[in-house]
Amino acid sequence: MKIFSFFFFLVFCTVSAQKALPFDSLKLKETRDMFADDYGNLYLYRNKDFSFTKYDSLGKQLGKMMFTVPFRVQGVQNPLSVALFSENAQEMKFVDQNLNEIQKLDFRQKFTFIRHAYAEDLQQIWLLDESTKRLLQYNFRNDTTINSFPFDANFDDLIDLLVFENKIYILTKTQFRVYNLKFEKLFEASVENGKRFRRENEIILIIAKNTIFKYIPEKELTKIFEDPDAQIVDKNSLAYFEVKGNKLYLYSLENIADIKKNKEAENQKKELEESIEKLEVEKSEKSDIIKLMDEIEDLGF
Repeated sequence: MKIFSFFFFLVFCTVSAQKALPFDSLKLKETRDMFADDYGNLYLYRNKDFSFTKYDSLGKQLGKMMFTVPFRVQGVQNPLSVALFSENAQEMKFVDQNLNEIQKLDFRQKFTFIRHAYAEDLQQIWLLDESTKRLLQYNFRNDTTINSFPFDANFDDLIDLLVFENKIYILTKTQFRVYNLKFEKLFEASVENGKRFRRENEIILIIAKNTIFKYIPEKELTKIFEDPDAQIVDKNSLAYFEVKGNKLYLYSLENIADIKKNKEAENQKKELEESIEKLEVEKSEKSDIIKLMDEIEDLGF
């Protein structure tokens, strides 16, 4: 009965924290990735037709882009300048809040083959040059390569790249790694179904298929959100988002924190109850032994 009570408690907490958003399920169907900005707007990328569409929280379309080749969306934390990179086209685009193109960089004119690009800000980008096996810090405003670092890594399984405070964060199909600019490994951990990085000030997050991880510098990766049934998950500064069964759900950070606290409290209570039951069993067994010894003594042995 205690187990069922605990189960229903968790279900109640999860349902109370979960909020279904009025979003057309047809728009979510065949969506490869979803992004949420801090204004509550949603961005959907469909790999089927290479479309990138922006909606408000009620599902009203605010902008749309159509590509002829795949593009990778870096993030939407600055909705006034969203960076997209295409390895096939060897170019990076910057789009505004209406998804209108404001700038395009053609890497074929200056570099051999760029495997990945990460826009650090509105002036500099980091480029992984596969042909030279180097990591380049490039100022695209004045067309100058500021720094060049040897980076002899396996580029084939690279998923995402982020550079922050002289550290290089690499996400592959199965691993998360952190290096310094001398290419010395500082941290490594296994990650399944990793998709991209998200940086919130000093905090580095990993967005996976149905899990969000937080990196504790040079110590560990910890799960801060998980739903095995989710198709897509994401996070902004105020909430977690997930697509499940072609429906969109929102979980506030406060409610998720409350669920974790309540779950920890219930786990501690359960452990205490199990310890008490174990002690009672041991006490009963000792009493039985003492009783048996008394009976043997009464028989004169």
